Amino acid sequence: MQAKNVALTAGALCLCAASFCRAADTDAAALDNQVRLGVYYVHYFPSADDLSGPFVPPGVNFSLEDVWTPYFAYVRRLSSNLGLEFAFGWPPLTRTVGRGPATLGSVPYNGEVISTARWFAPSLLLDYTFLDESHVLRPYVGLGVNFTHFYSRQSTAAGNAASGGPTSISLPNSFGPAATIGLNYHPYERWSFYVSYSASRVHSRLTADTGGLIRTSNVEFWPTALVVSAGYAF
Repeated sequence: MQAKNVALTAGALCLCAASFCRAADTDAAALDNQVRLGVYYVHYFPSADDLSGPFVPPGVNFSLEDVWTPYFAYVRRLSSNLGLEFAFGWPPLTRTVGRGPATLGSVPYNGEVISTARWFAPSLLLDYTFLDESHVLRPYVGLGVNFTHFYSRQSTAAGNAASGGPTSISLPNSFGPAATIGLNYHPYERWSFYVSYSASRVHSRLTADTGGLIRTSNVEFWPTALVVSAGYAF
């Protein structure tokens, strides 16, 4: 009878242990997904050919103003050190500022906001996080690709005046490499906090059409972003 009780007790313990392991596995699986919300501060390092075309003097160029925009990401945990991150920002309104001659003819140019555009620029990154999950602070790096779609492209009144009339702007989509480096602060099981710095190559060919007069420039935007965010795992 005693042996039977011991066997029953051992069997019950095994069943409990199995149930506990299944629950732990379920919890672990449940934490393989994470959403992040935060803010981007985007700074551009543009490199563009001088604008070329009819009636364009030498040295006509432009730069971009920095922007703030919300940051969103979904991260799929692949292992204790690897994760796949899909990140994007709310499409910011980016303003283009003229650089070069003070005036084009009698029209002010240098320092004037000549156009605006929005762009949707998601990135897909494979992240590697250093150290093991017992550490509260873990640095990480990521490499991947960026896609950029430009829309709501508008020439301003100052841009139209500098161009000689109403102007339409074209910027084709861009694919390019992206990279990030950051620090993960993980004080709770489900909540984490992040600060990171990322960069990507965004290139396009600007075409400005003013009543059939075509002006062009090849542009490398090189946006960089400082990101502060919070993540929730589930």
